[in-house]
Amino acid sequence: MDTDSTGNPPTTTADRLARIDEVLTLPFPAGEESEDSGARSSGPGHHLLILRASQDFWDDRSPEVVEPAEQEIEVEFSALATALSERWGEPETVDLWPFLDRDDDAGVAPEPIGQLCNLAGSMQVWRVPGGTRWLGLAVGQADPEFPIWLLAGVGESAILPG
Repeated sequence: MDTDSTGNPPTTTADRLARIDEVLTLPFPAGEESEDSGARSSGPGHHLLILRASQDFWDDRSPEVVEPAEQEIEVEFSALATALSERWGEPETVDLWPFLDRDDDAGVAPEPIGQLCNLAGSMQVWRVPGGTRWLGLAVGQADPEFPIWLLAGVGESAILPG
């Protein structure tokens, strides 16, 4: 789980918004880095955060276990999306599936889209006013046994379609 500067995991919407604000101000590193026990990865032109993670589902993938976990993550996604929309206006939806099927000429998807397209089908994107960065919010899961993640990606606007 991601941590704030005091080492505590963000447990509220306000904490998660503060973490997003903090990461938006961080410079992009020259090389790939991972911090906060793997809950934040960064590299040239991007940051990716796990803002919340459900339990894993190795022992039980029944609907009685998975559906409440999905609902908890979706509720937090909605709360963050509402707060971000109040700040910056309505987001645009970016379909991530096409980035999985890029042909050889297009090359590998730029980060953090390369990681996000392997975890989620779409993301809500806000272009951060007064700068060249965007913030994407998505719900993703690596495989059915893995935790469901609430993800925030920060990247350079030039890599977004449109």
